[in-house]
Amino acid sequence: MNELRSIITGLAVLCSAPAFLTSCGGVTVQPTYYTLDGFAIGTSYHIVAQVADSTGFAQMIESTFWQASASMSVYDPNSLLNRLNRNETDLVDDHIAACIATARIASQQSGGVYDITVKPVTEAWGFTGPDPQYRPDLDSLLRYVGYNRITVQDGQLIKEDPAIQLELNSVAKGYIVDLIAANIEAWGSGNYMVEVGGEVFCRGRNRRGNNWVVGIDTPADGNMIPGMDMHTRLSFTGLGLATSGNYRKFYTDPDGNRVVHTINALTGDSRPTNLLSATVLAETCALADAFGTALMALGLEKSIELLSSTDSILGYLIYDDGNGGYSHWSSPGMAAMILE
Repeated sequence: MNELRSIITGLAVLCSAPAFLTSCGGVTVQPTYYTLDGFAIGTSYHIVAQVADSTGFAQMIESTFWQASASMSVYDPNSLLNRLNRNETDLVDDHIAACIATARIASQQSGGVYDITVKPVTEAWGFTGPDPQYRPDLDSLLRYVGYNRITVQDGQLIKEDPAIQLELNSVAKGYIVDLIAANIEAWGSGNYMVEVGGEVFCRGRNRRGNNWVVGIDTPADGNMIPGMDMHTRLSFTGLGLATSGNYRKFYTDPDGNRVVHTINALTGDSRPTNLLSATVLAETCALADAFGTALMALGLEKSIELLSSTDSILGYLIYDDGNGGYSHWSSPGMAAMILE
């Protein structure tokens, strides 16, 4: 997995700043913690970093968001991702190539349940396109789904069928977090936390000298504001975190069935399971992002099997206890990070 962090670090906008400043009298000025909040790529962000000089720091963050948006935005019709999906080009940039490489890992380990070529299906269910279709013809749509049906060679995206489309929602936000983190390190900071739309990467220590603390929301219907109702908190550093759940993005179809945004790419199924949310810690936030979605698609039992078979990702699963309450399961390595 180290190559993923190397790829992202290599893509960083190399901005240099000294680790400390010296005044005219020769007195060392210690770096201070700088906080930056804003809105970009359709969501909010919160960044805290210990930097010696914040001049230009906000502009660097803004530039990073701009680059990522030009590459992978679903809202910008001229983004590279949208042009790839319309077959107006077959050239990918480093950002999209890195997301495809990360997604392939989650696809392979989930047995294909997670797949970034699932866009025609999510579109039919109404989550990435126009109004939802009533009982969509999944068999016809699944003909264009399959992560093994795309490859990247020498910067070119090769599709087995031109109708294949990419949906990077489940990995791009985590990748952007990693990209910002790499840029902050290039800026000279070793103590920082980046949060974009609930996805997090942090390194070093917070301003109190402790590990960073991140909350996991209670996966209750109506809990739409992150941080307002937390199920538990985690204390960690040097890892990426992402949480996926179906309690905020869903609707009820004419038959009274609940339709959720997490799609099983093998079946096209959009029905919920008793797994309500999946929080993942991994070496990169992009990897955590992809596996969070993969676990939600797998369901509780298969998610426990996957997490029990690997040490490269850690998971915290919240599920319906069958009596209107919540139970949880966590990887052994995750349990040590839980703050009671």
